[in-house]
Amino acid sequence: MIAAMPGKRPALVAFENVSLLRGGRRVLDGVSFEIGVGENVAILGPNGSGKSSLVKLLTRELYPLANGVRSSLRVLGRDRWELFELRRHLGIVSPELQDTFAQGITAREAVLSGFFSSVGLWTNHRVTSAMAASADRALRRLDVAPLADRPMNEMSAGEARRTLIARALVHGPRALVLDEPMTSLDLRAHRDFRETLRKLARGGTNVVLVTHALEDVIPEISRVVLVRDGRVFKDGPAEELLSGRTLSELYRMPVRVERAGGYYHVS
Repeated sequence: MIAAMPGKRPALVAFENVSLLRGGRRVLDGVSFEIGVGENVAILGPNGSGKSSLVKLLTRELYPLANGVRSSLRVLGRDRWELFELRRHLGIVSPELQDTFAQGITAREAVLSGFFSSVGLWTNHRVTSAMAASADRALRRLDVAPLADRPMNEMSAGEARRTLIARALVHGPRALVLDEPMTSLDLRAHRDFRETLRKLARGGTNVVLVTHALEDVIPEISRVVLVRDGRVFKDGPAEELLSGRTLSELYRMPVRVERAGGYYHVS
């Protein structure tokens, strides 16, 4: 079993021999890896490789297969969490979350709802002055304060994405887990969003980026976990694994990789 050594901080996330069935199909098969506190990591792989399923295990939308084999999924050394408490430690943003918030909820209401794990504010929610101040700080931090009173369904994809990150950060979590965060962004929004992530990473927020696109990997990410067919394909330093040879194996097609300005590009 993966366990913290005496005197060593527990990992942010630790998967040990985790398998998962979805629709009768095994989408994860004996996955094992750790992400340390303070580590910026990308989980990279083709569509359908099991990346988003890993995120859904963290959010407790899905549960691993119990098949008699010793396995565990631990967050900060614990395998049991009350969902509301877990969200104070892991801020998670996914495409499904953005779809859920595509309605007439203002940016400020969306961010404040992070305190209640709800979609918007309900009549029984009591917003304190401390919550309001924290929400305003998060909106400013993500450069969406001017949009505080704009409904989410009137925002661009990039604006809505940054607002949901502000919501995820309103508790001051240990890490931000982003599932395919740059899907549907145009070139300018993609560039601006990467700069937002860089600012967060440099400011001390633990970034875990889940993506199929090499161009999403920001320079502050030093390690990649490559996933294929529901298994960990390779795990190691980004500058070693993000090569044409390794990615050609991962994607089962010829891939040529170039690096410029700290970013990787497929050519």
